[in-house]
Amino acid sequence: MAILEPRDAQDLRQIVADAVAGGTKLELRGGGSRADFGAPREVQIVSLAALSGIVDYDPAELVLTVRPGTLLSNVLALVEGEGQMLAFEPWGDAASTIGGTVAAGIAGSRRVTAGSVRDHLLGVTVVSGRGEIFVAGGKVVKNVTGYDLPKLMAGSWGRLGAIAELTLKVLPRPRVTATLIADGLPAEAAYRAMARALGSHADVSAAAHLRRGVTLLRIAGFAPSVEARCAVLPDILKDHCTLRRDGEASALLWREAMTGEALKGRVKWRAHLLPRHAAELTRRVETLGADWAMDWGGGRVWIGLDDESEDIRRIVLDLGGEATLVDAPVGMRSRVPAMHGSAPGVSALADRVRRAFDPADVFATGRFGGAA
Repeated sequence: MAILEPRDAQDLRQIVADAVAGGTKLELRGGGSRADFGAPREVQIVSLAALSGIVDYDPAELVLTVRPGTLLSNVLALVEGEGQMLAFEPWGDAASTIGGTVAAGIAGSRRVTAGSVRDHLLGVTVVSGRGEIFVAGGKVVKNVTGYDLPKLMAGSWGRLGAIAELTLKVLPRPRVTATLIADGLPAEAAYRAMARALGSHADVSAAAHLRRGVTLLRIAGFAPSVEARCAVLPDILKDHCTLRRDGEASALLWREAMTGEALKGRVKWRAHLLPRHAAELTRRVETLGADWAMDWGGGRVWIGLDDESEDIRRIVLDLGGEATLVDAPVGMRSRVPAMHGSAPGVSALADRVRRAFDPADVFATGRFGGAA
């Protein structure tokens, strides 16, 4: 089946309208870097790659408007060239697009202090499952009129509509970033150290821990402030660990904690839970032979292993969290839903919202089980 490639929002609207009339299921795709997420499916692909380019960028107003097919790397290079950044620290591979990043809700280690994708998405132009174009939000930071529909699009995985344009809030990039490292801490001690650091006046912007006993703490800002906080943090954590200053090599360690890419195993899970339960989670999954990496001060734990059962999801649920199946062999993805099931009331509300945007189930491909 040929991939459909709309050139603009009107093209995209017509494709969706035709799908509504013909009962066709559509799957929206950016760079295709996460095409294997979710169950295998036979469906009409709509590539948004041609909807690319910068619409408007006003560094003074800290606002960027861009089309969804624009490569994430190009967006990051653009704002970095102006001494700015996307505060939620998105990450991806060479094919990743800004639209796909927003739709998947991808946020990096800074999310624990800077907020998620939805907190920085100001406005969107969307083609709904009704085949209608609507605009929500705006191109200014102080916009509180009406319902905050852009937040629904962040992390929606294209199940509510196709983003044709999006506006993001950007922030000044820190002049200096430093990483302090503690070596040899077990998971529970690392959690306590990260919690103490994140709650301190040292204004730590990110905290992560790798299974091999490497604990990472990031401090960012103006040079004098960073130096002062790097000097005081060892004293703050004197009852928890000894810290050493790391250089540029720490970028690879942050990438490892942020993405889980280096974990061993054919199956990869992502768990979200209260940070205080992260150490217990790592203890339990290690009994299954799992590898792991902890980010967001323990709020996100990546888990890698070869076992294709749902034991990881049951363990995470028992600890009050949610587990997402990120990557697995096709057989497992066919029988195990990627998304963690919601409570009945939440699930019913989510279904009502989805049907308000997509009453004909145009975007209900079965990728995430049921009508998702």
